[in-house]
Amino acid sequence: MPTVTARMTDLFLLQDLEDVGKTSGLAERERAALDAIAAWIRTFVIRPHEDLGRDGPVCPFVPRALERKTLWLVPEQIGDRSVPEVVELMDGYKRLFQKTEPTEGDDADYKVIVVIFADLPAERAGPLFTGVLEQLSASSYADEGIIFGPFYEGNEGTALYNASFRPFQSPVPLIFVRQTVVSDWKFFVDDDNRLGPWAHRFGETGARALAEELRRLPWRSS
Repeated sequence: MPTVTARMTDLFLLQDLEDVGKTSGLAERERAALDAIAAWIRTFVIRPHEDLGRDGPVCPFVPRALERKTLWLVPEQIGDRSVPEVVELMDGYKRLFQKTEPTEGDDADYKVIVVIFADLPAERAGPLFTGVLEQLSASSYADEGIIFGPFYEGNEGTALYNASFRPFQSPVPLIFVRQTVVSDWKFFVDDDNRLGPWAHRFGETGARALAEELRRLPWRSS
């Protein structure tokens, strides 16, 4: 079976999808998958939600990425590819992410590539993504500060501020690739394997972020 490689020429900003000429080379299924995720981003991800448990959009990262034009969508069709093959594919996207501009400054912190699996059934996405990220996620985060985020229908991951709200379900399975940022401690606080590398990476900046959060909590009165 041929090696699966990252499609370096098929990165699309959301506004690119409004130009038929830019997507004319895509298969119908791929275009439909891109449109579905773009609509989901606009109507859910960047908007507030009453069940979120806090103010602001579902994902505060994404509006800033859209403003900077540093969020790209890319379609993939993987058929019945195995976990090692999809690991190889996502490792390719990690390398593509690392060399895609911007590579420095504040804008680089809001860079993200969203890999959309146009032909992947939701019921297969969970086991496949779990296997892929078990092989790729921990080392990429510890060594390079790269994190991967899986989304698919049926994802049981819950919001930080409301355990009944499940925001990690998307209309088409996807995995995003981005650089870790200082606010990611909220996702890692219960995972010493992730919190340690975060603390090492962000140092004093991370300590200040934690202190700022603690100042808003009534821990002194407990």
